[in-house]
Amino acid sequence: MDKLKQIDAFVSVATRGSLSAAARLEGVTPAIIGRRLDALEQRLGVKLLLRTTRKLTITFEGQAFLEDCQRLLNDLANAEAAVSLGGVKAGGHLKLSAPAGFGRQHVAALVGEFLSANADGHLKLSAPAGFGRQHVAPLVVDFMRANPDVTVNLNLSDRIVDLINENIDCAIRIGEMTDSSMISVRLGEMRRMVVASPAYLVAHGIPRAPDDLAAHNCLSLGQQRGWVFRDPESGQTDTWKVAGAFECNDGAVLHEWALAGKGLAWRSLWEVGRDLKEGRLASVLDAWQAAPMGIYAVFPQRRYLPLRVRLFIDLLKETYAQPAYWEVR
Repeated sequence: MDKLKQIDAFVSVATRGSLSAAARLEGVTPAIIGRRLDALEQRLGVKLLLRTTRKLTITFEGQAFLEDCQRLLNDLANAEAAVSLGGVKAGGHLKLSAPAGFGRQHVAALVGEFLSANADGHLKLSAPAGFGRQHVAPLVVDFMRANPDVTVNLNLSDRIVDLINENIDCAIRIGEMTDSSMISVRLGEMRRMVVASPAYLVAHGIPRAPDDLAAHNCLSLGQQRGWVFRDPESGQTDTWKVAGAFECNDGAVLHEWALAGKGLAWRSLWEVGRDLKEGRLASVLDAWQAAPMGIYAVFPQRRYLPLRVRLFIDLLKETYAQPAYWEVR
């Protein structure tokens, strides 16, 4: 059985929570997915998933393997995108030779054009509203300064946009990708953590484990299933239901409430990094943090990826790869 299919099946089941969901996505029966998982676990000699008729739980070994597999599959997607979509970025030293007279007249001028080539055309982007305001819009300004012949339309929305029907060149998304019809390029990763103001923690105490959250005022995001934690001893990831006096469907409001000392909030580092660095917020339950979420550039499959899209994705990857970037934004 193909090893890549086994790995792909494992990642799909682990991220979707069931064999049935993974099977529907691929258009096969759950039994086929199950056989792939069995073959993978037998080949590795470890149990990756604990499966019953009612519940699926990822083991400690499975969680560690999942993170490696996700990186592997994303690296593979990046490589395929770079080759098949024309996404190879030129770099390094190019040494040329030409006849003296011909080279002076007909090669030297073209070398100058080659080195100064900029992208052009219209670039339509989409990103989550809060993340886009802080971490995409400023980079759009830098990108346009370096590529003055490009015009940009940035759509900030927390809904999942239809890239094809809305003519989106590239969307920035956070979390594991589920749409196999799109190409996704991993730009970086983002941790989520529980934070509160120092004043709140002095007044109400510091939770030491997720069970302690029942005694705290938790600032909840509307429609959120709960807060995700990973047991530092077993490695098992679970979702805890939380409750409190404050609930809102806008993460920025929860951030402001946390700063005002109203309770604990489960927020992403991209949002609270500066507050943590400058002492306005403090993180708790750090040992229980779940695995980081991926930040992705997503775009439709096509024969040729325009230079403007490739260059913008390169800028995002280069910027987001710097750990210090998230600490000061």
